[in-house]
Amino acid sequence: MAKVAPEGLITALDIGSSKVSALIAQKGDGGELVVLGTGQRESRGVKRGYIADMKATETAVREAVEQAERIAGLNIEDVWVSFSAGGLLSDIVKLEVDLGGHRVEQSDVDALLKAGRNAIDPGALMVMHAQPMRYSLDGLGGVRDPMGLHADRLGVEIHVVATEGSPVRNLDLCVRSAHLEVKSIIAAPVATGLACLSEEERELGVALVEIGAGVTNVSVFANGVLTGLASISMGAADITDDVASAFGTGRSQAERLKCFYGSANMSPRDNHDMIDVAPVRPDEDAEGTRITRAQLIAVIRQRLDRLMAEIQKELRKLNFDDPVGRQVVLTGGGAELKGIADYAQQALGRTVRVGRARGLTALPEAHSGPGFATLAGLAMFAASDPVDLRAIQPSHQVVTRPSPMAMLQRLMAAFRTNY
Repeated sequence: MAKVAPEGLITALDIGSSKVSALIAQKGDGGELVVLGTGQRESRGVKRGYIADMKATETAVREAVEQAERIAGLNIEDVWVSFSAGGLLSDIVKLEVDLGGHRVEQSDVDALLKAGRNAIDPGALMVMHAQPMRYSLDGLGGVRDPMGLHADRLGVEIHVVATEGSPVRNLDLCVRSAHLEVKSIIAAPVATGLACLSEEERELGVALVEIGAGVTNVSVFANGVLTGLASISMGAADITDDVASAFGTGRSQAERLKCFYGSANMSPRDNHDMIDVAPVRPDEDAEGTRITRAQLIAVIRQRLDRLMAEIQKELRKLNFDDPVGRQVVLTGGGAELKGIADYAQQALGRTVRVGRARGLTALPEAHSGPGFATLAGLAMFAASDPVDLRAIQPSHQVVTRPSPMAMLQRLMAAFRTNY
């Protein structure tokens, strides 16, 4: 019989376009996160990161969590949930107040953060994150703890992530319908970056490309924080559909071909290796076909060429132009394709590696790949107990339709008006 969850337990829930996965973890005596149980179910109600079928998604959520509960031997009540659909906006907003030269006290920091909270006006967007990242003293930035230091002016950099309200409302409702309390909904790139990137990488500058089933998220980190986001409505499931269409087979068979025989790179031997392809309806008299591995890889590369062109375009828009010292980290289920790092390195002209979650103890091998990095990052985010300015005063974070980029302009206008 499952026990009631002990205090301090963390449950992460990643609802994607291809799978719904859950992870239950607890902090060990040394502060490490120990995985107690994991669960996974096929996602049938999510399209391009958005909830399209509430009932189907709710069922997948309940089954994935129940599987994790059985393995952990615990009943859980609340979860940290990822949001990976498009429309995310990220910005760093700076705020500064006069101190008059005295030592910084806790009351000064509290007043500064409260001023930052009051000045945030998202308009028609929902603020998902409003986190103080670093402080500044008399214009000197990068101060992590200003307490006890003298200054004439105390400033703070606030990392704000916002998005449309309705898709997040649907996600929240879906999880609550599965009889789970939502602790918080986290932007997937924030969680994934925490799991896959080192602090030094985030400081020096790195791009994180998460190739999901229906959406590819491109995020750029610099000076330790997420500075830009972009979403591409294309992913690994599009490769599967291309294979299914090209060779007249079903999606499940196409996925199997992609995973077992597919690759992003081609060799001369691939022209001789033959693969049997089952027909769409094997119960009928229709015969399957035989193709070479080279034919399969050619179809895969056609879609990858389009995807990499879009990624390159978004990186330029995010001012990630200089390839020298600028690394790209691939993650998500699409990053499990054989040879994709070498292919992306040639296509993007940058150093590329595949990012996997690190920092969790007893994580099962099946859930340690790049496709589960967001799940692990959610648990790490929850364990870090981050400060969020929205918690300073009660507020309704969910609102309605956005005006693109208007939130960032309103934020800056509000800060200029008040300070």
